[in-house]
Amino acid sequence: MVEPKNDSRRLRVSVLGATGSIGTNTLDVIARHPERFEVFALTGASRVPELLAQCQRWRPRYAVMPDALAAARLREAVRECGLPTEVLEGEAALVDVAEHPDVDIVMGAIVGAAGLPPCLAAARAGKRLLLANKEALVVGGALFMQAVREGGATLVPIDSEHSAIFQCLPEDPSTWPSRIDHIVLTASGGPFRQRDPATFADITPEQACAHPNWVMGRKISVDSATMMNKALEVIEARWLFDLTPDQIRVVIHPQSIVHSMVVCRDRSVLAQLGTPDMRVPIAYGLSWPERIESGAEMLDFMKLGALSFEAPDAARYPGLQLAWNALRAAPGHTCVLNAANEVAVDAFLQRRIRFDQIHQVNEETLARCNVPVGAAESVVGLLALDADARRVAAGIVAGCRPD
Repeated sequence: MVEPKNDSRRLRVSVLGATGSIGTNTLDVIARHPERFEVFALTGASRVPELLAQCQRWRPRYAVMPDALAAARLREAVRECGLPTEVLEGEAALVDVAEHPDVDIVMGAIVGAAGLPPCLAAARAGKRLLLANKEALVVGGALFMQAVREGGATLVPIDSEHSAIFQCLPEDPSTWPSRIDHIVLTASGGPFRQRDPATFADITPEQACAHPNWVMGRKISVDSATMMNKALEVIEARWLFDLTPDQIRVVIHPQSIVHSMVVCRDRSVLAQLGTPDMRVPIAYGLSWPERIESGAEMLDFMKLGALSFEAPDAARYPGLQLAWNALRAAPGHTCVLNAANEVAVDAFLQRRIRFDQIHQVNEETLARCNVPVGAAESVVGLLALDADARRVAAGIVAGCRPD
């Protein structure tokens, strides 16, 4: 359903994960449209100086940090600067600024399972939720979409691939099943698309974080290198567009110009193209169903050159198949996969396991972790399953030899 335009005041935005790349890009787009948007709340994980600078720039009503010590440091700094911002702390505060009655739009850009509770709260409160936290759907897809329906929320995906699919479809989701044969998610292939898999044991965190097309945080950069980001996006797409696993395909597209495609039942193919700049899907989410200036560079077809596509190499990206495996398993297995991957990537970034051992940790955790019946039916059950999967994955990491 199209939301009515509100011309009487600016729309108030809570940016969850404001100091990350999605958060800073969101604020960049907002800065281009001061007549349309105002910042209501900003949240950050641990970067006190960065969040303080944002508070000085935007003067939000609230700033939230999950860690009490970091919040205390920010609170003191805000007081010394004479800012009107109230500093809150803890998970409950994240939920509060996501569901606050004065908030119109919530940017959900907290990385990992920690983003699930506030995004769920925004959905239940009927907000326009710009979802950049793919784990919210990977961890609790059925529960999350139920909250969206019951709360009457407007869910706009921000991942470039899912935003592309969303932009290719009509505004009325009830028409989607009759139109879609399948969707094709594009992937850049990451920094190791042409590297010999036999050398993957030698890959360093610095090399894995050097993405050829996108500027991203360290965790998602490693996920792009392993293609686990695409595995998680497959799971996310299943819930966003109410598809079966067989209706989701992946293709390598190194140029990152075609962001994804919808193959219709009549075999027409609809694609969204653009420069690789996250401000495009962010601007679309903020202004939906309208379109506003994003700040991204215009796509110049005269300079574009050739666009190429290729099938994912299973030897190079073994983790990709885990998405379909987890979707076809009992509910809860996608939560296990996400938790295992977060543990494995963190261990790799700390040089406790090798790059090629990330898949080993993920695969073994899926095999070993017990998923109780009904675990995926509540937030409590999902968080307990997440914790158990992390414990199992940590044990597997401890048994890995990084040398």
